[in-house]
Amino acid sequence: MEIAENIEQITKDFVAVKSVNSTSGEKDAADYLEGRLLQIPYFTDHADQVIRQPLAHDALQRSNIFAYLHGLKSPSNKTILWHGHMDTVGTEDYGRLEPYATNCERLAKELLKIELPANIYEEIRSGDWLVGRGACDMKSGVAVFIGLMEYLSTRLDTFSGNILLSINPVEENQHTGIIEGIKILKQLQKEHNFDYLFAINNDYICPLYEGDTNKYVYMGAVGKLLPCIYIKGCETHVGQCFEGFDASVAAAQLVTQINYNTDFCDNYNGEYTLPPSVLKLKDLKNHYNVQTAQEAFVYFNYFVHAKPTTAILDKLKQKTKRAMQNTAAKIAAGSQAYAQLSSQKDIPAMHIPQVLTFTELLKKAEAKSNKQLSDAILADAQKRNTQGEDKREISLALVRQLVNLLDEHEPLAIIFFAAPYCPYNTLRQELPTEKTLIDRITKIVIEFGQSHNENYQIKQFFPSLSDGSYLKINDDDESLRCLQENMPAMSELYPLPLTSIKSLNIPALNFGCYGKDAHKWSERVYKPYSFSVLPELILKTIYEFL
Repeated sequence: MEIAENIEQITKDFVAVKSVNSTSGEKDAADYLEGRLLQIPYFTDHADQVIRQPLAHDALQRSNIFAYLHGLKSPSNKTILWHGHMDTVGTEDYGRLEPYATNCERLAKELLKIELPANIYEEIRSGDWLVGRGACDMKSGVAVFIGLMEYLSTRLDTFSGNILLSINPVEENQHTGIIEGIKILKQLQKEHNFDYLFAINNDYICPLYEGDTNKYVYMGAVGKLLPCIYIKGCETHVGQCFEGFDASVAAAQLVTQINYNTDFCDNYNGEYTLPPSVLKLKDLKNHYNVQTAQEAFVYFNYFVHAKPTTAILDKLKQKTKRAMQNTAAKIAAGSQAYAQLSSQKDIPAMHIPQVLTFTELLKKAEAKSNKQLSDAILADAQKRNTQGEDKREISLALVRQLVNLLDEHEPLAIIFFAAPYCPYNTLRQELPTEKTLIDRITKIVIEFGQSHNENYQIKQFFPSLSDGSYLKINDDDESLRCLQENMPAMSELYPLPLTSIKSLNIPALNFGCYGKDAHKWSERVYKPYSFSVLPELILKTIYEFL
């Protein structure tokens, strides 16, 4: 396409703006995007159609950037949303080449000077792949959208309706950008009567296995929960180790029970999530001593396709009970074995572990203290959040406070959820309107693939975490209620406009640039597909619907 060179240059320029998540670089990225859009003659004349939305109370002064085009072919309020993110992960993984991590051309030259795996070396040397932090995830995808906005801004008479662009910060961790951006989507819906048909995210697609040459289009976004388990054991001197209940051993047992366990893979119509992955495992001792760990904390990434939170919580509770029981059994068995070695009497088992959900803990603490505690919990969360504490640590602190109110001395595990929560969504065959959209998109993609010698596969869920989660929610009310009741101070620590998201109900598709090794020093995007073929696919989709 004639715009391929323009898209490649925008990608290079945007990569050069270092915008690592949770740094001031995200503000710099918004500055670049706003400035680049306003250079387009159409937006120079219609500057009011470029919207900068500062994130509320954000110390880093980050912003969402929106822009929209009104088609002139015929009157229509039909609207297609294009969205993506402007932040990246860090650059430390580039090692001594870190100074060049955001300079695509210089980085390629420097990489070719060092010993590389043969496949990476050949791809970079070919000139068909662009390297650099964010080149794949997902500044190339944003560049495609900007290039297409520029292209279509001079061809407004070729389509009806509206194209709305939304580029958001904070995608790589808390998704705050898209969450606050819901306000603008609702505002534009009200002011301009935008009728959102669907959204296209351009987050990267990649091979799913060695030798995979397919290109993928996704009809939804995987969900994500962050189940946390706080463990309170019974401390003891290491000289009497069998007299206690070591919380760190129980935490390790939990990891053994849950991590990589495919029993937790969630299935929807034959498409499975990856199993849980442990993201944090620690005891809560703050200095060295010879006392066994009284407390420990562990949390997991947990992907969701369809299972309600109620069922997930039940299963986590079963596994936690088993882990606590296994720990008690391990201690008892060790005590018996040592008694035989040392010709001593073994220490009788005395620990009966208890496992509670956060809801159960709160009820028990309120009964014990004869007080309603929700307001106090929320106030403490607000104070800690204002001070910038990690949201997971705030949730943990709230749980520990409630546990202390129980004034109990037997082993205890509390299961709760913490931020972030990413809702799952997909287009569902059983709903007639969604089936119609599935069929239309599938037809467009397959026909396009046949004419461009590309083999496309349609998948239900984009497998990497995505801002598309916040455009449509498939969870039912009971599942959401369970989540809210078991995420301490959710209204403060992870406020979601659930009602607005449900009312918008925007189907969340993902097309995406084609790349490899996102979040690695070898991150790269394939130029021939991403800058030439993909824009044509997006245009074909636009023209079919608008």
